[in-house]
Amino acid sequence: MAPETNNQRDSTEYDVVIIGGGPAGLAAGLYAARGRHKTLLLEKGVVGGQISLTELVENYPGVPSVNGFDLAQTMLQQSESYGMETEYSAVSAVERAGEKWLVKTDERDIVAKALIVTSGAEYNRLGVPGEERLTGKGVSYCATCDAAFFKGLDVAVVGGGDAAMDEGLFTSRYADKVSVIHRRDELRASAILQDRAFANPKMDFIWNTVVEEIMGDGQVTAAKVRDVVTGQRRELPLSAVFIFIGQHPNSDFMKGLVKMDNGGHMIVNEWMETDQPGLFAAGDVRQNSARQVASSVGDGVTAAIAADHYITNKFTHAAGPVPSAVSE
Repeated sequence: MAPETNNQRDSTEYDVVIIGGGPAGLAAGLYAARGRHKTLLLEKGVVGGQISLTELVENYPGVPSVNGFDLAQTMLQQSESYGMETEYSAVSAVERAGEKWLVKTDERDIVAKALIVTSGAEYNRLGVPGEERLTGKGVSYCATCDAAFFKGLDVAVVGGGDAAMDEGLFTSRYADKVSVIHRRDELRASAILQDRAFANPKMDFIWNTVVEEIMGDGQVTAAKVRDVVTGQRRELPLSAVFIFIGQHPNSDFMKGLVKMDNGGHMIVNEWMETDQPGLFAAGDVRQNSARQVASSVGDGVTAAIAADHYITNKFTHAAGPVPSAVSE
């Protein structure tokens, strides 16, 4: 689709525009700016994405323990030190503009030779009292990130799918007891994961039950639950509540422009290329992401290197290796 002609706004052109300021976006920005490309990072909220809500990140290689918000700020400062610009605004639309990309925000139009989408994903919330207030203080959406903090304690896992069983089994390596709270009377997880979970002596199953409130003053201490069959309510003393009821990628603004899977994740190849020339995706917004800080950083680096090759080949016509496009 061509840029609008009526009431057309002034536009600024960049070599690389990155949508999303999580670890993938910050890493892409560092590599693109350090590669002497005019680079812009667009972030609608807080730089760092989900890690900005994490009290401690202990599994980022080379950094034994760091506050998530502080890690994100360090990444931002490093990227900006090489010339990356940061703009805090939401993207309202993305359009093809000839051989380039037009990115629209509420403030202005931006033209990009290469566009890297690192808009991430959001975990589905329970939407109960205490959940947001205690996120990072016992409420978690990533056992791989946080389970080690609850060694020898009683915790709960909410959900009944593959993710809930995978993460519940991982949590059982540390916790003394893992109560699986599921709103139905049977799991939705694959048979092999169910077998492993049922065979795990640390895992206890609470069927036909929903969480109505997560309690605690600065740290999770209990959860109020309700049996959906009998209506009976009770409090479960807990040190943590791990919630795994799915997630959704922040990709709505890209629908119709790029191939996605049924969940709305953008489909890429090993170079983070989509099926559209000059359009890349990295981190949790892409299909089959590992959803870890370290893997997202690697995605962002790969996307920036691929974008560099693309710009060099397409717009400067210099010789050099160019990653192959996503096959149909």
